[in-house]
Amino acid sequence: MQLDETDRRILRVLQKRGRISNADLADEINLSASACHRRVQRLEAEGMVKDYVALLNTRKLGLATTVFVEIKLNAQADDVLEAFERAVARVPDVLECHLMAGNADYLLKVVAEDTDDFARIHRQHLSRLPGVAQMQSSFALRTVFKTTALPV
Repeated sequence: MQLDETDRRILRVLQKRGRISNADLADEINLSASACHRRVQRLEAEGMVKDYVALLNTRKLGLATTVFVEIKLNAQADDVLEAFERAVARVPDVLECHLMAGNADYLLKVVAEDTDDFARIHRQHLSRLPGVAQMQSSFALRTVFKTTALPV
């Protein structure tokens, strides 16, 4: 699907303010409400807009600690990778899991209340993941920059 500049403006606004009304969106991008609605429906149907979500405040929810965990597996066979991926997807504290090129096989982004809570997550979940040969955890001291908006 080819995106024109109007599509890109729509996507930029939706990424920042997903709950914006169609009328307000149409006004902001200088398009009629009906044309704007058709474009948004097309972007959704084509899969450009995957979902709408509420971004929660981790600090207010008591999850102020972010930990990045590098995982090395004991083998690279498909069954080992698949078993690990199935198991890690069930750990509620893991926000992201990326298959990596380089030193680590996987990189996880984990949220926790504090270091004691991360120790619990490590003991109850991470240390029990299948195929893990080695783990290295790095605690974020402060988030300098964070966005969910893609550069469209």
